Amino acid sequence: MQHENWQCPKCKNDEFETDQFAATGGGLTKIFDIQNKKFTTVTCTRCKYTEIYKSDPGSTLENVLDFFTT
Repeated sequence: MQHENWQCPKCKNDEFETDQFAATGGGLTKIFDIQNKKFTTVTCTRCKYTEIYKSDPGSTLENVLDFFTT
């Protein structure tokens, strides 16, 4: 995901950091703590305003490995 022209909508700063996180969905994925929802964040380095973008979910193999490593 490219954010080369990103500008903070709050303070107009153009410097940012990116990160990723995963979350569980509902139903069986929640019961077994399978993190099948993946997100990318873009955070302003000045005011810490953060935007969250939904990423493509990982492969089935990644989800199985997440299950066995928790």
